Amino acid sequence: MLEIKVKNQEEMETEEKQETRIRYDEAEGIDERVLRAVTEMGFEYMSPIQAAAIPVMMRGVDLIGQAQTGTGKTAAFGIPVLQCIEPENRHLQAVILCPTRELAMQAADDLRSFGKYMHGIKVLAVYGGQDISRQIRALSAGVQIVVGTPGRVMDHMRRHTIKMKDVKILVLDEADEMLDMGFRDDIETILEGMPEERQTALFSATMPEPILQITKKYQTDAEYIRMTPKEITVKAIEQSYYVVPQVYKEEALTRLIEYNQPKRSLIFCNTKKKVDELASSLKKKGYRAEGLHGDLTQYQRDTVMNLFRFGQADFLIATDVAARGIDVSGVDTVFNYDIPEDTEYYVHRIGRTGRAGRSGKSYTLVSPKEMYRLREIEKICHTRIEENDIPSVKEVSRAKARKVFSEVIDLIESNQVGDAYDYVQKKIDEGEYSAEQLAAGLLKLKMGKEPENIDFKALKRERKSKRRDDKNSSGGRGRFGRFGEKSEGRRGDRRDGKPFGGRDGKPRFFDKEGKKKGFFGDSSKEGKFKKGQGDKARRNARPKSEKLGISRRGN
Repeated sequence: MLEIKVKNQEEMETEEKQETRIRYDEAEGIDERVLRAVTEMGFEYMSPIQAAAIPVMMRGVDLIGQAQTGTGKTAAFGIPVLQCIEPENRHLQAVILCPTRELAMQAADDLRSFGKYMHGIKVLAVYGGQDISRQIRALSAGVQIVVGTPGRVMDHMRRHTIKMKDVKILVLDEADEMLDMGFRDDIETILEGMPEERQTALFSATMPEPILQITKKYQTDAEYIRMTPKEITVKAIEQSYYVVPQVYKEEALTRLIEYNQPKRSLIFCNTKKKVDELASSLKKKGYRAEGLHGDLTQYQRDTVMNLFRFGQADFLIATDVAARGIDVSGVDTVFNYDIPEDTEYYVHRIGRTGRAGRSGKSYTLVSPKEMYRLREIEKICHTRIEENDIPSVKEVSRAKARKVFSEVIDLIESNQVGDAYDYVQKKIDEGEYSAEQLAAGLLKLKMGKEPENIDFKALKRERKSKRRDDKNSSGGRGRFGRFGEKSEGRRGDRRDGKPFGGRDGKPRFFDKEGKKKGFFGDSSKEGKFKKGQGDKARRNARPKSEKLGISRRGN
């Protein structure tokens, strides 16, 4: 029987009032070799989930940690896992399950970095798409920690190349995403193949019912560390939304990009078709954009991810499924081109930015018909998303001009102008064009094509005016007018004020004298005819044997 110990919101708020920032070197029980590696990585303070989870895991207690993507969960379970490993024992001692290949590779790299000075500990990432014989050779050489996807870990278990008899700790990272991807049966198969005496830690951004079912079945006296509702979305992320008709979304996205000029961005769409269309459109406009969705081969996926990871692509356009497990540093902006179909996806999307204490921005494009879904997100995430206006053509042009001038000033101050100054001075000396004309022409050339002349603010005013007119024409609320007086007409009348029924105003199922007709009155001929038809139907419903004169009794 599972007993979950939950830190409730009042306890968390009390802790928030106290000093919440804890340095790694002030935490109890962390190995000096790990501290040395963490310091070299540039980390000084622990995140809230790390400060709460590391002491619990070091006690060997089962743990459920609810924290958003990008809040430092890898260190929260990685440091305790490394410290429980016995280097002299070459057998497998810890298994970490991740939803995707990219996340498994990233988690394995982080563990190697944390354990840089803990000699004798080997970490191996196992996942689909890589030659399994290569993984088998590495496993046979001795590996203490395996980080892998559920499908590939289960394949190794069937081949007996991974043996679980010495496993002391199991971690499920991004558990909600693994269940969404259909890995529940694989996860339960792996859990059933584990020793009963083990520590099980589960980390997830959300806690749907299937995850709680797994915890009840496979964990014992787990401690539930949950961020308060205010912490479900990262405070460092500036969130805003824009109400835009569906047909103008692409133009709105382009304006936001040109106005804010992000360095590295993720753009989320709900369909593969839209990913391809948007990637193609942005490329035609001169942006370095790549698309990522489930129809790509593993080689194509790796190519796209490497282009984005190493700065050869500035925009990665992806579906929610394809973006699972993406862990790329330096993402400063997330665009929700389509509002997510599942409210929980919003948390995963914006969690790609604002990592490691950095700030980030999230922009959501919402059509008027989708506003109810945005309100659901605000309610579940306990946050308020501010509405903003799409920048006008002049505002975009000013922003682009400021960027060009900033780049030019940097060149001048760093003395990188070179022979360009002489070329300009020679052209001015010819007397055909002034310095201002040449500068304006070069600026226009650098700024590129102006945005389409769509007045989004006028569209917004028109939408509000139409909504107000609709409200007034419908007579306000219910059957009452604008100022509360009861509107004319009886209940059930049509909107145009005319009653339902015939030309004389009476409902159709009454005759001209106001008497019931048809099925509603037995006095009419039609009613008697219908009644006779019913008797005939009942007579025809007699058993076939009776109609043929055959007795049901035996001969």
